[in-house]
This record gives sequence, structure tokens and C-alpha cells, in this order.
Amino acid sequence: MEDMQSGYTQNPTPKKDNRNLVYTGLAAALLLTWGYIIYDKNKTSEQVTNLTSQNTMVTSERDQVRELYNGSLARLDSLMGENQLIADSLDTRNAEISRLRAEIRKVVNNKNATAADLARARQMIEELNGRIENMAMEVKRLEGENQQLTATNQQLSTEKQQVEANLAATQTEKQAIQKSLDETVDVASTLKASNISIFALNEKGSGKEKETSTAKRADKLRITFELDENRIAKAGEKEIYIAVTAPDGTAMSNNTTFNTRDNGEKPYTSKVSVQYDNSRKTPVSFDWRSEKGFQTGNYKIEIYHNGFKIGEGVRSLKKGGLFG
Repeated sequence: MEDMQSGYTQNPTPKKDNRNLVYTGLAAALLLTWGYIIYDKNKTSEQVTNLTSQNTMVTSERDQVRELYNGSLARLDSLMGENQLIADSLDTRNAEISRLRAEIRKVVNNKNATAADLARARQMIEELNGRIENMAMEVKRLEGENQQLTATNQQLSTEKQQVEANLAATQTEKQAIQKSLDETVDVASTLKASNISIFALNEKGSGKEKETSTAKRADKLRITFELDENRIAKAGEKEIYIAVTAPDGTAMSNNTTFNTRDNGEKPYTSKVSVQYDNSRKTPVSFDWRSEKGFQTGNYKIEIYHNGFKIGEGVRSLKKGGLFG
């Protein structure tokens, strides 16, 4: 009080300024923040680098696995392509290989495949290669057996061809023998005519017949003969050709011919059907009339069967006299 009263006024104590401390704290906090940011950025960069490195390694590993897988596929395709028929028979193995291929392909096509996935893919590729190698060995074995079978088949084919050639030769020989035998039998079955007789006959008004030797009085020629027994020839109807040649050499024919074995086509006068009995002689009688009358001279009668001449005879007619 006294001081106040004496007129002296004491200044109050000045307040302390804390702004510097605040600024200093803020600066320190800012430095810490920037330091953390820089540290975090470096850490993040390091992690990114590590991740990038890891991704690069995984990508490289996947590429290697894919390359191994493609190599296995190329080997398998080559094996299957060259031995398709044989490989198709390995159905069970093909099914297992197809399963492995599907699983490996799933891994190598997965962009997010892990190192563990790729490691497992490598193991499956090794298994796949093992199965492919086993298949190759099996195919090689089957090819060896197939080559042996091919060689055997070729040998059998050669032997078959030889047998067929021998059979064909035998068949040809057999046919030749059979043909010769047939020809022999055919010739042997040809009949033979015997006891050939030729009569010139004159027919009376009463129908009676009288043998004559003159051309003027002859009305017809009667030709008789016998077909001898022949056991080789079959019994039954036989065709006998009669060829008459006039004294002037003219063949007495109506422009009809038959085929002979020795002289080709030959005119014939008449064809006679005979019921032949091969166990005994068969008699044959045939009358021939001349539309132009008879000439003097020799009439030649030829008898044919089976293309062969089996008999012949001659009948002479003379010129008639006053009482002939």
C-alpha cells in the first residue's frame, strides 16, 4: 500500500511466449511425418520390387514349365502320329495321359499359378514323360511284332501264290487231261456200221417190190446195216447221216450239210434217227428215192455218226437191155 501511496507503480511479471515451442513441435512432427512417409515409401518400393521379382520368377518358372509341357506334347504327338493304329490300342494309358495333360494345361494356363502349383506341374510333367516313354517302348515292341507278322504274312503270301500257281497248273493239267479223256470217250463212243447192204428196188403196181440191177427200172435204193454194240456209247436216240453220191459225182442233197471231224462241212442226203441199244446190234433200214431218176453207174453210200464216217457201200446200176 505504501508503495502505491508513494507514487511508485511496480510492472507486473511478463507472460511467457510458447509459440516457439509450438513451432518447434510442429516442425519436429512434420519431420517425423516426412521421415515416416519416406520410410514407408522406401518400404513399399522394396515390397513392390520384391513382388515384381517374385512375379518375374514365377512367370519365368511358368514359362519353363510350359516349355517342358510343350516338349512332352510334341513327343507324344509324334509318337501317336507315327503309330496311330498301335497307339489307339493303348486305351487305358491314353486315358491316364489325357488326365495328366488336362491338369498340367490347367496350371500352365493359370496366370495366378503359385510356385507350389508350378512345382506340382513339374512333377506331373515328369510322370507324363515317364508314361510317354513307357508307351514308346510298348509301341516299339508292338512294331517289332508287327514287322514279324508282316514278314510272316509276306512269306505266307508267297507260299499261297506258289500253291495257287501249282493249283492253277494242276487245274490246267487236269482240264487238259479231262479234255483229252472226253475226246477219247467221245471218239470211242462213235458207233460202227456193219453188214451194209444196198438194194435197187422196182415197185410193181400191186405194191410188191422186186430187186433190179438196171437204172431204168430202179425206183428206190434200200440201205440196210447194223450198228454194232458199244458199251461206251450211251443208249438212246442217235442221229445217223446218209450221204449219197451219184455216178457223175453229184452229191444228192437238198442244200443241207453237217460237220465232219476230218473234212469240215459235207452235204448229206438224209438224217435218220435211230433208237440205239448199246448192249446189242441195232438194225437200221432206210429207203431213198431219187427225184430225177437213177443213172447208170456206181452210187456211193456213206454212213456218218458223231462226225466220223462209220461205213460205206456201193451199188452199181447198169443200162437195161431189151428184156432188162
